[in-house]
Amino acid sequence: MSRKINIAIDGFSSCGKSTVAKAISMKYKMRYIDTGAMYRAITLYCIQNNIIVNGVVNIDMLESNLSNINVEFVYDLKEEMSHTILNQINVEDEIRGIEVSENVSIIAKIQMVREKLVFLQQKIGEQKNVVMDGRDIGTKVFPDAEVKFFITADAEVRAGRRLRELKLKNEEVSFTQVLDNIEMRDSNDTSRKINPLKMAEGAILIDNSQISLEEQNILIFSQIDKILKK
Repeated sequence: MSRKINIAIDGFSSCGKSTVAKAISMKYKMRYIDTGAMYRAITLYCIQNNIIVNGVVNIDMLESNLSNINVEFVYDLKEEMSHTILNQINVEDEIRGIEVSENVSIIAKIQMVREKLVFLQQKIGEQKNVVMDGRDIGTKVFPDAEVKFFITADAEVRAGRRLRELKLKNEEVSFTQVLDNIEMRDSNDTSRKINPLKMAEGAILIDNSQISLEEQNILIFSQIDKILKK
């Protein structure tokens, strides 16, 4: 891409934000950053170190450990995907499990966590040519992004997609459990006091409940092309 821009993608959980971001990254040769994976990695650390137990966070322990948590992304040329690295350990599979999913929105609404990760995300974006997805990218991380999308889908549609992903990983979980988790995360994401999930000013709304991945990509690429031609 000759013109260096940033693209912000926000939306609800399990609506395909990362799939959209990866497709944009490949087509336009942009650096892809999965901010959800960053919050998941910190959540995994908290679970492993008993900082969060039964949904209750030990804030003092979190504060004393936060500086010791290092999250990076390493691109695997063979697999053509990025892996999330937590303190030099590849945790890409671990952070996608149901236990992390059930706790990530609790960790993500804590101010010190968001401040740490927003700072890192903004530093990454300073060089431009970044596509980033999350919950507050267009509103907080990249409010001046040249292109902003807000992705959504019906909760039951998202639950069905997420259940299929978990089944492929041999996770024993029911549709009701997944749907309840998605609805809980939606509530937490939209109601938290710090950088709640909402549609950014100037964002393009994409509801993919009833369209295919190919149809969605055609729509999104056409919107990006319009911006690039301006």
